[in-house]
Amino acid sequence: MNLMDYAYTVTFVLLGAAVLLALYRLLRGPSVMDRLVCLNTISVLLVSFIAVEVALRGDPAYIGVVITFALLGFVGSLTAARFAERRAHDRG
Repeated sequence: MNLMDYAYTVTFVLLGAAVLLALYRLLRGPSVMDRLVCLNTISVLLVSFIAVEVALRGDPAYIGVVITFALLGFVGSLTAARFAERRAHDRG
């Protein structure tokens, strides 16, 4: 194994640990907004994981998948923020 293989392995382990911590917060989050932030964090980590996998394989075919997941995560965050804004406005 060369140095880049170690770097990829460490990156995958750290991304996996971050996903596990985010899942823990998702399950234990005291509020809905905490859970929404965790879902957004998990989507960003998923995009990062796929991007590192693309770099590892050197196959640009998955770039479209990365862009699609990133856009879905962004739209989901906007939708959640708009929902939270309306909910706060309705509560007064």
